Amino acid sequence: MQTLGISNSTPRSESRLKSLFWPTIQSGADVDYLGSQGYWVCAIVAVIAFVFSFLVGQPYVGALVFLFYFIGGAGVRERSAYAATVVFIMFLFDTIAAPGILRIILLGLLLSNLRATWIASDWKPESAEAAMPMRFGETWGDKFADKLPPWLWPKVRIPYYIFSVCLLLLGLFGLAQKFSPRHG
Repeated sequence: MQTLGISNSTPRSESRLKSLFWPTIQSGADVDYLGSQGYWVCAIVAVIAFVFSFLVGQPYVGALVFLFYFIGGAGVRERSAYAATVVFIMFLFDTIAAPGILRIILLGLLLSNLRATWIASDWKPESAEAAMPMRFGETWGDKFADKLPPWLWPKVRIPYYIFSVCLLLLGLFGLAQKFSPRHG
């Protein structure tokens, strides 16, 4: 495939650590990489949130939160600034309610995700290096990160907007109750 100018791996213009915490975009390959990275960060947050909800005896809440973060990750992969924003805000509410080292690290990653998605959502230069790379579906990881989001996001985008607003309002209400003075 390399002779056709098609490659499974596209070169990144920066290191993995820098792209995680302070990404920049210089080419279409960077836009694609950051979208994929954002998707995986949201998917990991979704799994962690589900596992912790399950462990505290709230599997239904865990399933809803899993859907929220996972579908939000599909939106991030498709450069939705809305999805990146609501995922960050919800995790911020969760971190304020129950702070911890892992939550703060994940919050930093989601903030970086938000920044990268805002930058990528406006990426439309007219140069040759601005062309988006092909999305492959050869491995399971490729299928989940490259094929599932463009198929899923257009189908669930509008219901996700409604679902996310409702969940954010519930999260805000729960946060307000947690920090309100108790009346006896």
